[in-house]
Amino acid sequence: MRVDSRQPVEGGRERWTLVPESLDDLWHLSFVLEPEDLVAGDTTRRIQRNEENLRDTGGEREHLWLELAVESTEFAKFADRLRVGGEIVDCSREDQLGMHHTINVEVHDELEIEKTWKPDQRDRISDAVAATDAPSVAIATVEEGQAYLHTVAQYGTEERASISGPTGKGEYARDREELFEDLYAVLQRTDADALVLAGPGFTKQDALDYIADRDADLAGSIRTVDTSAVGDRGVHEVLKRGVVDEIQDETRIAAEAASIDEVMERIGADGAVAYGPESVETAAEYGAIEELLVLDRRLQRARRGEAWEAIDAEAIIERTEQQGGDVTVFSAEFDPGQQLANLGGIAALLRYRIDET
Repeated sequence: MRVDSRQPVEGGRERWTLVPESLDDLWHLSFVLEPEDLVAGDTTRRIQRNEENLRDTGGEREHLWLELAVESTEFAKFADRLRVGGEIVDCSREDQLGMHHTINVEVHDELEIEKTWKPDQRDRISDAVAATDAPSVAIATVEEGQAYLHTVAQYGTEERASISGPTGKGEYARDREELFEDLYAVLQRTDADALVLAGPGFTKQDALDYIADRDADLAGSIRTVDTSAVGDRGVHEVLKRGVVDEIQDETRIAAEAASIDEVMERIGADGAVAYGPESVETAAEYGAIEELLVLDRRLQRARRGEAWEAIDAEAIIERTEQQGGDVTVFSAEFDPGQQLANLGGIAALLRYRIDET
């Protein structure tokens, strides 16, 4: 993310000019934007012809600059864009004022956002800016008969390739070198700055040896990690062990995985932890929260006016920060976020155990 300017406006609002530089940045923006924020940028819009002598062709698209009062956002990761919909409040054509429009924001599009910026939203933009130069990482997991490739992004991990086939003895057994050859071909095509090869047992080392015989430079860029599983579970283990943190100075997903694992461990040990809206609200009132964990999608819905079991999420966040606690907003796209969703979308690691009566 690139921040080109920040200008204060009346009412405590600020107008920021931002340029998303990756799909991650568009994802971040989808959780920054709220109803009634103002978003401005260049777009195209179908304009209806009013001239009596022209046949109605459904309108022609024109390039316009316009500003919307935000009503909805949609992060369309498979279309590589962020859709921002709302009412036109300012436009280079006055006859379009009051109409509804959707701006399709793509990577490298300049966007102006005017709003009252909350602390976690400022932090999210700061994280996106800091992550701009971080190396990209891909994780391959392999065991006998199957291999997977996942890419790591701030909005989650995505499976990019799945390789499988029968193994064992017999006429229809697949030679394990065929699996290694397919994996090698996938890794050659992977556009990532760093590669991790993980899995149980000795298969990953055999796969690495196979790759080294064919491309020593590629093999030299691969780190190996022992995991008990492959696929999504294997990737989660890699993140939990901090391997990606060693490659990237800070990785959002790895931090989330560590925090939710700590929550689950404390729950199992009946320790200093709170989960669920009411329990976390009580912990905030005691000033006991060391780290507050909030699901981004649930927080976004609360900010749009949907009730969250009678708690004021903004007040809990503000109180936690005032009392020296940290706030981590989890991505709903990744497994730790899904675990947090199962706990009610909000949890907290506490400074001390609270006995609720």
